[in-house]
Parts: sequence; C-alpha cells; structure tokens
Amino acid sequence: MEELFSIHYAEVGLKGKNRAFFEKRLANNIKLSLQGTGYAEVERLHDRILVHLEQRADIPEIKERLRQVMGIAHFELSCRTENNIAAIKEAALRHIQDASCESLKVETRRADKTFPLTSPEVSAEVGGYLIKETGARADMHNPDLTCWIKITHNAAYISTEKIQGIGGLPVGVSGKVLVMLSGGIDSPVAAWQMIKRGAKAVFIHFYSYPYTDKASLEKVIEIAQILAVSNYRSTLYLVPFADLQQTIVTTTPAPFRVLLYRRMMTRIAERVAGMVDAEALVTGESLAQVASQTLTNLRTIEAIAEIPILRPLIGEDKAEIITKAQRIGTFDVSTRPHQDCCSLFVPKHPATRASLTELDDAESGLDIETLVEDALNNLEKQVVE
Repeated sequence: MEELFSIHYAEVGLKGKNRAFFEKRLANNIKLSLQGTGYAEVERLHDRILVHLEQRADIPEIKERLRQVMGIAHFELSCRTENNIAAIKEAALRHIQDASCESLKVETRRADKTFPLTSPEVSAEVGGYLIKETGARADMHNPDLTCWIKITHNAAYISTEKIQGIGGLPVGVSGKVLVMLSGGIDSPVAAWQMIKRGAKAVFIHFYSYPYTDKASLEKVIEIAQILAVSNYRSTLYLVPFADLQQTIVTTTPAPFRVLLYRRMMTRIAERVAGMVDAEALVTGESLAQVASQTLTNLRTIEAIAEIPILRPLIGEDKAEIITKAQRIGTFDVSTRPHQDCCSLFVPKHPATRASLTELDDAESGLDIETLVEDALNNLEKQVVE
C-alpha cells in the first residue's frame, strides 16, 4: 500500500495524436513545481499522472503547489493498493481512519471489467466494512465523507478529497509570448490568462525613473514573482523610458502623446520579442476602458507592429478583471500607489479617435530607429523565480 498524489487533466486528454506531448510537458512542469517538497517520482500513466512521495514529503506544500500548475483539472491524495477486495477494504479503512465523520458513502469506478465484483457491489461491500469498523452511518445523499475507489488492471486507488486545479494547458505547449507588464491591475491578469492557455510568458516593463518613483519597478518585480509560481523561471526586461517620453513631449502635438508612447513601446517590445523568440505581444488593454483603448486607437497602435498583439481582456469590464486579479494574488500588489510611465506628461484632452495619417505625421519629426536603439542599449534583464 502506497500513499501518492493522483493527478487528472481535462483538455489535455482531448489532444488526440499530440496528447503525449502535452502529458510529458505537464509531467515536467509538475516536477518543476514540486522541487524541494520531498516528492520521489512523477509517473505518467495512460489516463493520469502519479506523484510518488518520499517518507518525509511535505504533503500540505505539495497540495498548495499542485493547485498552481496549469493543466491540472483536479487531483487527490490517494492510497494505492492491490486490486483485490480484501486489500481495498483494508486500504480504505486506513485511508479514512484519521477523518472525523458521522456519515459516509463509497463510490466505485471499475476500469478493469474483469474484476469479479461490479462497481455497486464493491461500494456496498467496502461501505459495509467501513461502517462496521468506524461506527459511521451510511448516507448516499449528503455524507460527511465520500470514499472514492478506482479499480484498474494493475491496482486500486482510494481517495477522500478531490482538490480543484486551475485547468487550462501546461505552460510551454503554446509557444512564447512577450507580456507588456505594468504595475497596474490589468496586465498581470492578461499574462496569467495567456499562461493558463499554455504560453510561456516573458515580461517587459517600461519605467520613467527618476521622473517617477521606483515603486512601479518594485511592484512589477513582485508581480512577476507571483506569476512565476505558474510560469516557472521567468525573465523580466526593464526599459528606461523617461528620455524617450521627453523627446515625444517636446516634439509632438499633446493630444497624441499617449498613443505615441504606446507605439514606441510596441516597437521596442517587438524587437525584444525577436531577441527571445516570442511569437506575439500581450497587453492588458480592455476595449474603451481608457482613451487610448478605443477601437480606432488600438488599430493605430498595432498598425506599426509586425507580429500579433494579443489582448486577452479586450471584452472584460473592470469588475471582472479585479475579481481575477484577487483570485490569482496580484490585486493587492497592483493597487499599491505608484506612478506609471504612461501617466507621465498625459495631456488634458487625449485623442480618442486618432487616424493613422495623424499619428504618422506626428511622428515624422522623430528619429524612431535611434530612439528604439537607445532604449535597447539600456535594456536591463532580470531573472525571476
């Protein structure tokens, strides 16, 4: 009899001929997540992944980390034993012996159809044995404890708690993206949603120190650390943006400044994406949330991009985004006061429907290539874990 974690997936199981690729990546990500917790081995079976435990494994910590692994639908701490009824009854009793319950039920799923008892017969026999040994009563509708039994060709698994996972796809199966990460609420949620879809996220942050304080830098590093729990070892690129902003302020019409900031950020980010083999940029933009995020303005920003700009939050309102930020743990950090580089030198009446011609004309006096190169020359790279 062995205690282990049994891990189940949903979307990964629908992948047909590519399923093995997704399963292997999920197993590898589980190993990355569980480093230092006392797990012994991660084993990939045809319908689940097993995490074998060392004698002194930190079970509460393993549970907490598995909750953050993208691609896991649910998991349980299970007892694995021989697939005969005597062993199953003994293992079930040992597995529930520390639980305090007045009522219980047993649910059985029999994958091995050659097993001599049907699923209802196993449930009845094991349930009767547990009731006799513990003094609990049977309750098929609202029990204090449910004992799940799965019988396979090689073993039987007993568990009493199904723990919900995040779901989604394993990180890394969907390529790499470069996330334009601010210290605000939206962009960390956008990053998390792309990570959940299997993308490996690299981060880039633009800051305007010394014209703004260092709070945004500190916040972004902390946010990247939170996201790294699911994204694993992450890279953050920091771009000094103050000098470039001053150039825009002194040489371009005021109503277009924010859009010109965003276009320059996009050009710089696109170059960094090429350096790290990212296939798309990701932003936290939500339609019509602020003046720069009207359909017209979004179009004029992405017109200068040569790779896709993904906007996972485009159709979500602020309340929905805040709820997700609270759930993933970035909200408290994001709402600490800071000065954002895009709020620096913001005009009183920013353009909401700037045309491509107007922005091209506004940029005509800028040496765009030199400004981008200067920013890249001062790029700082940090590894976040």
